[in-house]
Amino acid sequence: MSNEPILGGHALRRKSHAVHVRWGGQLVTIGGDAPVRVQSMTNTDTADAIGTAIQIKELAQAGSELVRITVNTPEAAAAVPHVRDQLDRMGVMVPLVGDFHYNGHLLLRDHPACAEALSKYRINPGNVGQGAKRDTQYAQMIEAAIKYDKPVRIGVNWGSLDQDLLARMMDENAARSVPWEAQSVMYEALIQSAIGSAERAVELGLGRDKIILSCKVSGVQDLIAVYQQLAKRCDFALHLGLTEAGMGSKGIVASTAALSVLLQQGIGDTIRISLTPEPGGPRTGEVVVGQEILQTMGLRSFTPMVIACPGCGRTTSTLFQELASEIQGYLRAQMPVWREAYPGVETMNVAVMGCIVNGPGESKHANIGISLPGSGENPAAPVFIDGEKVKTLRGERIAEEFQQIVSDYVARKYGKAQASA
Repeated sequence: MSNEPILGGHALRRKSHAVHVRWGGQLVTIGGDAPVRVQSMTNTDTADAIGTAIQIKELAQAGSELVRITVNTPEAAAAVPHVRDQLDRMGVMVPLVGDFHYNGHLLLRDHPACAEALSKYRINPGNVGQGAKRDTQYAQMIEAAIKYDKPVRIGVNWGSLDQDLLARMMDENAARSVPWEAQSVMYEALIQSAIGSAERAVELGLGRDKIILSCKVSGVQDLIAVYQQLAKRCDFALHLGLTEAGMGSKGIVASTAALSVLLQQGIGDTIRISLTPEPGGPRTGEVVVGQEILQTMGLRSFTPMVIACPGCGRTTSTLFQELASEIQGYLRAQMPVWREAYPGVETMNVAVMGCIVNGPGESKHANIGISLPGSGENPAAPVFIDGEKVKTLRGERIAEEFQQIVSDYVARKYGKAQASA
C-alpha cells in the first residue's frame, strides 16, 4: 500500500479579470472568482420580437445565464428593444448578447436603442471589414461599447479568420529556417488575432474588465491546443465552446471531450455547447448538456442528479429505466420552483437501481434511493433515505409513491435549510 494518499479534484481556476454583465437588477459575473457560466443562443429571426422573446424565456428557464441573439439587419436591430421589453414584462431579466458580423458598426450607430438594450456585444474581428476599413469599423464598435458601458466578447473563429493576418503569418513562416506546420501557424493566427484585437480595444479605452476572448474551432484537439496557449498568454476571461459541434451524440461527445479537458485544467470562465437541434427539437438541449458537463465534473450544481444502472441480464424488466427517466424529468421540471423555495436542493443525488447487486449500496450512498427488483428477485423495492432503509414499496404504484417520497424529502430537508437561514 502506498504511503501517499490518492488525491482527486480539478486544477485551480486560471486567474482572469472579472467581467460584469448586467440588465436591471440582474448581474452575471464572468471570470474572476465567479462560477463557470452557461450560455446559449437563439435560432429565431430576431426581427420576430415575440418569437425571439419566447425562445429566450425557454432558454433562461432551462438555465442559460446569458442568451445571445443575432443582430444582422436593420430590422433585427430595431426589434431588439422590443424583445427586451417583452422579456422585462415576463419577468425574464436574463442579459442579452448581441451577435454582430460585417455591419455591426452601422447597426450600433444607427440603432442606439438596440445598443442600449443589449447587455454585451459579440464582435468577430475576422469579418468587421477589409483592408483599411477593418481598423476603422472595429474601432467604431469598440467605441459604441465604451459609450454604452457594455462588455464585449471578441470571438475569433477559424472559419472566418482575418485572412490578411493569416497570409502575413504564412509568409513569415515560409521565411523561417525550419517552417512550422500549417496547423501550428493557424493556431498562432487565432491566438494573435484574439489577443491583438483585445489589446487594440484596450488602447481605444475599453477596460480589461470589459473583455472576454474566445477562439472557436470545430476539432477537439485543436480547441484544446489553442486554449492552452491562449490561457498562458493573457489574463482576459475566456469563453469556451466548439464551433459547429454537430448533432446528437456526436456534438455532445465532442463538446464534452474538449471542454472537460480544459475545465479540468482550470481554463474557461463561460461555456456554450453549440448543438444542432433535431428538426423541431428544443433549443434548450444545449443548456442541459452544458449544465451536466459542469455538474458531473463537480464544478457547479444545477439540478438533482439521478444515478441509474445501465441494465443487464438481471434487469429484463424496463421498470427501473422508466422510473429513472420519470424521476429525472420530474426533478428538472420542479427546479424553477425548487431553486427559489429549497436552496441547496440542486446538490441532491437520487439513485434508481435495477437489482440487488449494486442497488442497495448505491441507494445508501445517495440522499434518497430505491432498489427495484431484478429478474427472479422478490417483487419488493426498498427505499433508502440518507443511508438508512425507511420502507419497502410493492405493487403497481411504486413510481408514484417513490416520486411522492422524493417530494416530501425535498420539502422536509431543504425547506428547513431555508427556514434557518
